Parts: sequence; C-alpha cells; structure tokens
Amino acid sequence: MDDLDRYLPPYTPDVARARRQTLGTILSRTAGKFPAKTAIVHRDTRRTFAEVDADANRVANALIERGVARNDRVAIFSHNSYAFVVAYFALARIGAISVPVNFNFTAPELRYVLEDSGARAVIVEDDLVDTLGAARVAIAIGVVIGRRPGWTSFDRLLEHHDAGEPDVEIGDDDPVQLLYTSGTTSAPKGAIMTNRNLIAQYLSDIVDGEYHRDDVELHALPLYHCAALHDFLTPDVYLGATSVVVDSPDPDTILGTVAAEGVTKMFCPPTVWIRLLRSPAFDRHDLSSLRKGYYGAAIMPVAVLQELGERLPGIRLFNYYGQTELAPNATVLFPEEQITKAGTAGRASLNVETRLHDDDDRPVPVGQVGEIVHRTPHAMRGYWGKPEATAEVFRNGWFHSGDLGVMDAEGYLTIVDRKKDLIITGGENVASREVEDAIYAHPAVSEVAVFGVSHPEWIEAVAAAVVLRDGATAEPTEIVAHTRERLAGFKAPKYVVIVDELPKNPSGKILKRELRDTYADLASAR
Repeated sequence: MDDLDRYLPPYTPDVARARRQTLGTILSRTAGKFPAKTAIVHRDTRRTFAEVDADANRVANALIERGVARNDRVAIFSHNSYAFVVAYFALARIGAISVPVNFNFTAPELRYVLEDSGARAVIVEDDLVDTLGAARVAIAIGVVIGRRPGWTSFDRLLEHHDAGEPDVEIGDDDPVQLLYTSGTTSAPKGAIMTNRNLIAQYLSDIVDGEYHRDDVELHALPLYHCAALHDFLTPDVYLGATSVVVDSPDPDTILGTVAAEGVTKMFCPPTVWIRLLRSPAFDRHDLSSLRKGYYGAAIMPVAVLQELGERLPGIRLFNYYGQTELAPNATVLFPEEQITKAGTAGRASLNVETRLHDDDDRPVPVGQVGEIVHRTPHAMRGYWGKPEATAEVFRNGWFHSGDLGVMDAEGYLTIVDRKKDLIITGGENVASREVEDAIYAHPAVSEVAVFGVSHPEWIEAVAAAVVLRDGATAEPTEIVAHTRERLAGFKAPKYVVIVDELPKNPSGKILKRELRDTYADLASAR
C-alpha cells in the first residue's frame, strides 16, 4: 500500500457535497450573504438575490416534474430577459446542460445545434417559436417565454410551489453548458463547459478586471454569447454586484440606462463604443457613474481610446482577448497600458499561461510569429461528440487557439492573423467556410472566397469575391439576398465583388491575404 493511502480518508459523497463549487452554489451563496440586495434588473422587473435564488429553484423543480433530468441538454433560444437568467441558473441546479442559442439563427442553423447537442427540451421566446417550428426538430419538452397556445409558459414554472433547492448530485467537473463555436467549417462545434473551468475563469475576470460587489453593471450584449454571460453576468452574481439587463445594445437605451441606474461598469465591443460616442444622446446624459469599461473581439482604434478618455474622464478601460473554448478570457490589457501598448491584446490573465508555438509545437523566439497556445483551467472539457477534434486542439498538453500572434520581450501579445479562417464583425464570429458554402449554393457561382475587410463601424466586415460560371449572370445584391435566406444576417457579406479569377498559389490554394490587401479599402470606398 502506498504510504499516502494510509492517511487519506475516502472521498465520500458527503465530503464531495461539502466541497462542491458549481454555478448553482454561486447564486445560493450570494443570496445567503446579500438576500435583500438587488441582483437583476430587466425592464420593470427588479429582483433581489434571495428572489432570484428562489425563482431558480422553482423553475428547476418545475422542470424536474416535467421530466428534465441531470445531463439532459436544454436549449435556451431567447433574447435577453429575466427568464433567460433564471433558466440558466435553474438548469445548472438540475445538473442539466444548457445550450444557449444565437437568436439570429435561421431554422437550418438552429436545427443543426439542436440535433448535434441532442437537446431534449427548449426554452424559447414567443417571438422565436416560428423559427423553432421551421427547424422541424422533435423536442420532448417545450417552454415558452411569453404566451403561445399549447405551450407551457415560463411564468407557470415561476409559480411552482417548491422554492427549495433540488437534491441533485453535481460534480465540479460535470458538464454544465454547451457553447457552440463558429469554427472553420460549416459544422460548428459544441464546447463543453464545466463548473470548474467556468469558475476558474470568473476568478481571473474578477481579479484582472477589478470587479467589486458594489458594481452596478449594464449587460447590453446578448447573453447567449460567452463574453456577456461568463465574463460579466455570472461573475457579478458570484460577487453580489447588481446586473442591469437590457434587450439590445441600442445607444439610446445604453446611455439612458447608465444615467438612470447609476451604472458603474459595462462591456461593449469597439463597434458599440463607437456608436455611443457618435450618438447625439451621449452629451445629454449624466454618465459620471461609469468608472470601468471593457471591450473585446477586436482592437480599439487609438483615436477612439483617446476620445473615450476625454469624454468619459476617469474611466478605466480593459481589453479582453480569448475564445469560446476558454470560457472565454485568455489575456487582458490593463487601463494603464491602453495607449502605451495600444494594438496589443495584453498579457496572460491570472489563471492562464500563454506562449507562441511553431508548426512542430516548439516555442518561437520573441518577435516571431507563432500560433497562440494556452495552458489554463479556463479551458473547456472538449468538443461535444468530437474526440478527434478535441485531441487535435489539446495536442502536446497545450490548447491551440488557431490564432497567430507575436509576443514582445515583456510578454505582450499582438494578434497578427487567424490561422482559423474566422471573421469577427461587430463582435460576432463568422466562419468564412460557412458563408462560402451558402454562396456556393447559388446556381451562377463557380468559385467564391469570403474574407474580412476593415470597416469604420463593424471593425471588420464580411466580404466575398465571386467568380461566376461561364455564361451566368448575377448581381452582388442578388448574392447577398441569396446568403441571407440561408444564414443569420450578420453572416451575410456586406460587400460582394464579381471577379474573373481568384488569386491562388502554385498548389491552387486561394490567397485570401491578397484579397484582403486588394480590397482593404472596400468599406471606405462605398
């Protein structure tokens, strides 16, 4: 017998439960400490931590009665709402695996996620029920946020008689959520999030982002997205901060809410920060409560950073870089570095080790381009149903981001390109291959290459170079309309150019870098 075995007691279920740290316990522990404090504000709804905790338990117990069980996948297909927040925590308490779905998805996109995840139940907003119906997926349990004949209303779940916490055994490394990525192919992958990896990421955010329980945070970006949900809303619940949830990142709504609620911090991609600065309402509101601002998904132009500093004096800005598989934060650029290290993604977050590797997984010297790789407890458990893809992305004990970067002698990372063919437009990830597949379905198209171009509002916009079949004709507007019928609007190209041929190397590979250089001014030329 190993000497250690003589002294280590058995790891019993009672020990495991006493040591448990999950998404469900985050809410209940905060409710125990700050029961009367305002937790969630959405429209006319204002709920304390004790009330949110009880609501999550009622919904959890109601779902259990309807047949939802541990490890069942349950899709949440909704815009921002109080119901979204409660459903998210309720599912975590059951041990079910929530699957947040982009509310912009078309029926085919929705069908893929529901079928790939094996979703047994769906919690759907009433305005999105028709899209769900068009997806034609068999779902055992359906709950509607709102009212639809023949559906169970979410309000009915909130009226359940039992507000006690469900008695379900849930482990720290059990799967709690599937977050679908925009990969390099037309088949997105479900990143498996566990309680352990999410909470490790929350700790990095809280420390590096200077979060505090006295914060009042505005959540304007979609909660289905990992940044809004896991970089901001859940860490706020963890700490006991107040979360003000609004329906969309409309500038008038954001500015009015900051003033009315005394918002102290908020996250927006650069596109939204720019819209706020350009809004006529910016100078009409008292924004003096806003002390911390966060951005990500793209680098903030230096001129915008300077303007924000002038028009919001005293605001501390943070830039986060990462990806869904990392829950999602990997690096941070701190307020004092915004100008001196402008254009970089900062350095590794608290619980992250970041390096650059060559194609043989060897570290590259300072100043040379390499693939960005990480070691971190933030990392997902793996890809749902894809062991080969999981093994590839975690090869040699590092998570391989697919992004290319350069690191300086102080460890500051600059993103130089995407090894994955990904476009980030307005904070949304768009896989070029997915858009290309949709365009290829047009009968007049012979070849297509989709790429990103710089854009003054969206930071990056989707563009497509199209070669038509011999004798065929098609206008750019027709190509765009055709794509919109098949994909969410943000994925459709904003610019289509008809070309005689695509640039290729001797082996026939399309040279998208050439296309990006050739059409770099496409947005400004319109």
